[in-house]
Amino acid sequence: MTEQEKSLLKSGKMLPIMEHFYTIQGEGSNTGKPAYFIRIGGCDVGCHWCDVKESWDASLHPLIPVDDIFPFLEDIPSKDVVITGGEPSLYNLNYLCAQLKSKGYNTFIETSGANELSGQWDWICLSPKKTAPPKKLVYSIAHELKIIIHNDDDFKWAEQHAKEVNGECRLLLQPEWSKMNSMLQKTIDFVMNNPKWNISLQSHKFMHIP
Repeated sequence: MTEQEKSLLKSGKMLPIMEHFYTIQGEGSNTGKPAYFIRIGGCDVGCHWCDVKESWDASLHPLIPVDDIFPFLEDIPSKDVVITGGEPSLYNLNYLCAQLKSKGYNTFIETSGANELSGQWDWICLSPKKTAPPKKLVYSIAHELKIIIHNDDDFKWAEQHAKEVNGECRLLLQPEWSKMNSMLQKTIDFVMNNPKWNISLQSHKFMHIP
């Protein structure tokens, strides 16, 4: 990486973009909404059940000028843009968000909360991971808490995190895809007994879309 590239990366004007595409949001509170996804490479959390492990190593994904992405948005009917990863909070997202907001887009982020957030966000999906707890500030500003249910202990873990978020934050439990057969019914039973929670499913996988 050249010194110029390092400078542009630090300023957020270049980012290691793994992919960007238009699709339907498949999970969480905004399930079913069309949105443009920008997936940034690099992750400092590394969940063993992650279904996008190829995003972890930022060096595998080219540094792309952020401005090069905007032309792809011009013909997209939706005004919602989702920033995901990897772990997007590793990067300075002030420039990306400022440009998107100036063009009239709504900004969404999916994050573990392991790092302080930069940028301006209309919707923050906080999905904590056990390897790196969220920062206190991220708890306070999250619009949605999405806990992945991989085993029975995750229900207790979810309740611990629910105590940390603000009172307006939506609470979601999402069975991990590979454990769907064993954890879906348990998640249903838990939510029925604890109605402050809702269920999130990875509907994009049922629809066979990105």
